[in-house]
Amino acid sequence: MKFLEDPMQTMGAGFALAVVLIVAYLGMAGISAGDADWFGIIVRWVHFLAGITWIGLLYFFNLINAAFLKSLDGPTKNVVIPKLMPSALNWFRHGATVTVLAGLILYFKLYSHGGTGAYALGIGGLLGLIMMGNVHGIIWPNQKKIIAAVSAAAQGTPAPPEMAQWGRTALLASRVNFMLSIPMLFFMGAGSHIK
Repeated sequence: MKFLEDPMQTMGAGFALAVVLIVAYLGMAGISAGDADWFGIIVRWVHFLAGITWIGLLYFFNLINAAFLKSLDGPTKNVVIPKLMPSALNWFRHGATVTVLAGLILYFKLYSHGGTGAYALGIGGLLGLIMMGNVHGIIWPNQKKIIAAVSAAAQGTPAPPEMAQWGRTALLASRVNFMLSIPMLFFMGAGSHIK
């Protein structure tokens, strides 16, 4: 069970397990592999996985991390932020991009013909596009400056006075995304249930 000690190996094992279970499911259900829309299934799966990564980190940042970082003293922040935030924000912003791109592919493949379900998904998708814009246009640029400033502070360089404003701007954009995620998830889930 050594693969459980490395998250990338665990993820690889999860994909391998998925393939085994898919093959078993097709065999038990008597479904030919040619009877499935594999492109649609894979794109939706990628959309779900990336979305869970993105929104999960959004909730982590807003419900746990913001208050935790405020509770740390300066020297501790100088250690924690450069080690935690680059990786977390990397998964966060790439999760946002993959989620939105896969969602756009799905929307145009499955729902571009219109209808109430398509309108619901369109509302959810529009909220997702706004959220991705916040990630790449506001949150990440400000966090990148904060990470660089904190890393420099760990080496003795004084923190720039603008750093507090960078943090506030990133926090408010993240809170907007947190707020938008609630109706976005409703409309994304409702789309297939509205006729």
